[in-house]
Amino acid sequence: MSERRISAVPAPVLVVLGAALIVQIASEAGRPSPLARAEALPVPPRPAMARMASLDEPIAAAYALTLYLQAFDNQPGISIPFRHLDYPRVVSWLDTILNLDPYTRYPLLMASHLYAQVPDETRQRQMLDFVHRRFRDDPDRRWRWLAHAVIVAKHRLNDTALALAYARDLARLAQKAPSWARQMRIFILEETGEFESASVLLGGLLASGEITDANEIRFLTQRLEVMKAGEKSSLPSKN
Repeated sequence: MSERRISAVPAPVLVVLGAALIVQIASEAGRPSPLARAEALPVPPRPAMARMASLDEPIAAAYALTLYLQAFDNQPGISIPFRHLDYPRVVSWLDTILNLDPYTRYPLLMASHLYAQVPDETRQRQMLDFVHRRFRDDPDRRWRWLAHAVIVAKHRLNDTALALAYARDLARLAQKAPSWARQMRIFILEETGEFESASVLLGGLLASGEITDANEIRFLTQRLEVMKAGEKSSLPSKN
């Protein structure tokens, strides 16, 4: 079939088509940009459902959920700041991923290095609480994330009590953590002027024979002498 020339189309029809096109363009231009809302993050699927959807491959399911959560803040044409996310729901996603794959490191990495970086103390504390809670499920493999939580609590939240609580659990539960991580509580006590407590802990650590590296022993012995000197200088004068 031969195509008709546009000149063969009646003028009134061309006017109507042109007007319709103009209205369509104006409508699209005037439409507001899509709004991303924190509550748009859905509830995570139950682990059993995720396993079923992945043909009983929990590691694959955990990986897929991780990718979804990572990409959620960057949707087409929308960028959602972390501080606008529903953090309790984010925690639910992270918990679900860890329940599917207890050996993955990404949920704890995301919690401590991504979601805990927002300038919002409440949200920071929610992420640190998640890291601390899941650390206790497997301390010897998850100690590094709690060590980071100690630093965030001490230097970003300025919450020495919280940092010390985390550091104590780190020293008590993570037997395979390196000595520097298990000594964090000692240096927090020193920073806060608790020289006596710090020197007692450090002296006991050196006496236990747990540390065998000569350089580390030398360094810690020097720190112990500094702590004892600080302890003496903090005593009230007899004059």
